[in-house]
Amino acid sequence: MGLLDGKIALVTGGSRGIGLCIVRRFLEEGASVAFTCRHLPEGLLDELSPLGPVCAYESDATDFKAAHEVVDKVMERFGRIDVLMCNAGISKDTLLVRMTEDVFDEVVTNNLKSAFNYTQAVSGIMARQRSGSIIFMGSSAGLHGNPGQANYAASKGGLVGLAKATAKELGSRGVRANVLAPGFIDAGLLDTMSDKLKEYWLNYIPLHRWGTKEEVAGVALFLASDLSTYVTSQVIDCCGGLTS
Repeated sequence: MGLLDGKIALVTGGSRGIGLCIVRRFLEEGASVAFTCRHLPEGLLDELSPLGPVCAYESDATDFKAAHEVVDKVMERFGRIDVLMCNAGISKDTLLVRMTEDVFDEVVTNNLKSAFNYTQAVSGIMARQRSGSIIFMGSSAGLHGNPGQANYAASKGGLVGLAKATAKELGSRGVRANVLAPGFIDAGLLDTMSDKLKEYWLNYIPLHRWGTKEEVAGVALFLASDLSTYVTSQVIDCCGGLTS
């Protein structure tokens, strides 16, 4: 038996990187999974379907109305939503003195407003079910900040406040809300980092290595499953001790 047998999960930004790894892990653990993406890679559903019931919706997570339409379609197909994994997001790094208003707004909209859109859309459903787990994909940058990431850090820090408020509002209905906060994960983004900067961070991280997508997906699985039924309003680091 899988840890998510019988559960219905909705993952935003699930077509690549960490999001896709989470979709795979949820399917492997018995969940039926719906995921969103802006553009569905050719052949991806065929690749995933042997793992379990899965469907995809091409949709912009920053669009409030579109988010509600996706949730309605998931409910029509599966009848309930037990897990919401808010993973959709972007980064556009530059020093604060050079950051434009548009770049700041774009990152905050993609990372924070998209999470609000889907959380608002599922909140009534989960409240009526009297159960549900909402997981926000945060970042260690949202806890301690990083140079050149004022927009990204602000958006990820905002998710902490959103999770805590959601947990307090919906807790009496059995709905949990938590933040999963990865550190430096070997998922492609490290390719833009200089060798000198990589050496610095590897020496700074207590475990002295990068994290993997699979390790992040493992924490997401814990928060989605009944192993964490008394865990809510928390920030769970997956950072090798970076924020310790």
